[in-house]
Amino acid sequence: MLGAIVGSFLGAALARLPEDRSVVTGRSACDHCGRVLGPLELVPVVSWIVQRGRCRSCGGAIGGWQLGCELGGAAVALVSVMAMPDRTALAAMVLGWQLLLLALLDLRHFWLPLPLVGTLAGSGGALALLRGAVERDSGPILWAGAGALAGFGMLWLIAAYYRRVRGREGMGGGDPLLLGAIGLWLGPVGTVATLLGGSVIGLLTTVALLAGGRKVSRQTALPLGTCLAVAGWSVFLFQGFG
Repeated sequence: MLGAIVGSFLGAALARLPEDRSVVTGRSACDHCGRVLGPLELVPVVSWIVQRGRCRSCGGAIGGWQLGCELGGAAVALVSVMAMPDRTALAAMVLGWQLLLLALLDLRHFWLPLPLVGTLAGSGGALALLRGAVERDSGPILWAGAGALAGFGMLWLIAAYYRRVRGREGMGGGDPLLLGAIGLWLGPVGTVATLLGGSVIGLLTTVALLAGGRKVSRQTALPLGTCLAVAGWSVFLFQGFG
């Protein structure tokens, strides 16, 4: 249930952040008629199913993205508990929920908000400091720092090379920062695996688009941040903090 509640909050953030609206203030309301939603209409997943994805007042459709966020948040919690030891499962949830929001924002809007990337980096750095203090060892801190440098450095170099060869930008400025933030969680080895995994996901996405009859060219934009987010969480589930 906790995962679905967090997912509901992520759905609100997904809708409000691109419109520069506050996520923490203001009551939830129908996007069509503006009616403030009651408590029973805010129960994650259940209210969407009971209302058949529509507002009770005006009948306007409630976007499937909200349901997707709630289910995604619940899935992150469930998979984390099933795949990781107790303490690491909580870290996997925190990482997964942050990456879920960033992945959806990049998928829908090709946008990786710097405050959210900064929060991801801050939480990863804080966990590295905590682990270092508990273990009385600087290893976790140095490993996290190396991951951040590797993540940012690899994509920055790729972007710089593409810009020099092609004479134009080849990726968004948030992508190197995102991989650097993921690196604080995974360390350098996991960060390299994330880049490779994200590249494979992007390639498979391109193949799927072509198979579906979509035209794909060098100018076609793909949400690299989404691919990196999916790969990064998958790597964490496999290796933990590395």
